Amino acid sequence: MEDHLNTNDFDANEDDLYEHYRFVAGAGQVPLRVDKFLMNFVENATRNKIQQAAKAGSVFVNDVAVKSNHKVKPNDVVKVLFSHPPYENLLTPENIPLDIVYEDDVLLVVNKPAGMVVHPGHGNYSGTLINALIYHFDNLPNNSSDRPGLVHRIDKDTSGLLVIAKTEEAMTHLAKQFFDKTSEREYLAIVWGNIEEDEGTIEGNIGRHPKNRLQNTVFEGDEEFKGKPAVTHYKVIERLGYVTLVSCKLETGRTHQIRVHMKYVGHTLFNDERYGGEKILKGTTFTKYKQFVENCFKILPRQALHARTLGFEHPITKQQMHFESTIPEDMQQCIERWRNYTKNQLL
Repeated sequence: MEDHLNTNDFDANEDDLYEHYRFVAGAGQVPLRVDKFLMNFVENATRNKIQQAAKAGSVFVNDVAVKSNHKVKPNDVVKVLFSHPPYENLLTPENIPLDIVYEDDVLLVVNKPAGMVVHPGHGNYSGTLINALIYHFDNLPNNSSDRPGLVHRIDKDTSGLLVIAKTEEAMTHLAKQFFDKTSEREYLAIVWGNIEEDEGTIEGNIGRHPKNRLQNTVFEGDEEFKGKPAVTHYKVIERLGYVTLVSCKLETGRTHQIRVHMKYVGHTLFNDERYGGEKILKGTTFTKYKQFVENCFKILPRQALHARTLGFEHPITKQQMHFESTIPEDMQQCIERWRNYTKNQLL
């Protein structure tokens, strides 16, 4: 948001304004200043930048420009408009190396490193996978969100496999497989705690957290309707004392699904800062143990999640394709540290 909220961006005489943000207040919205409301929704926003935008006439409630102290009420539509298109629409080709696992005339499979954003968005307008793709490949087809080549996505700090469509036909065919849940996706995760069952299924509707808009959460009971159905199948691979290495297979593909579901069952991903996994959630109070965990955090400075396997039907040949990527060095080192720690505890 900081990149957008520049008072020079807005000219009250401009005829063409571009919508950068649009949010609808919930039916239970307590009256709240619009600057505070937007801070709950927009990543990397500062209140000062929002107030500057409101002062320049860029913040609208129900299509009327408002000041920053305007109170947002239930069902209000809040928009931020500027005279330039959103930066994520201004795609710039960048010569960024790609780790291509497989490629033919209609698709490619890439192994994304942790730290690379998949597509441009708020605060990340360069260095993304899409910036790299449009440099290396011409005329990639757009998906339903106008993102070239992208069939599915994984989080910035998650490593692993993604399939990219090179033709319209491949995009349609692959997107349908993900929608119909016929694609195969398996992730490796290190989670806090010793999972009791060797395997199981987590079901719970996932939607945006009502208080922390940067998180998703599981909605239960009478509130189930606030989320979308989500199913994760997990299997324990290795028990490592205070953490567990698990395999997770997605039946659905909700944002942050594994991260949200594992937290929901009491096993937050190791070093997942957004969901509280960067704290020591299990273990002893000994100083040596605290130092050990903090060293693990330094080795693996991200959530411990890797998209290891990917399977789908080839759009043209109809052959079943299956790909597997090795565990990245940072995650492998963290697993080894926990292995050694657990062995030493048993001696």
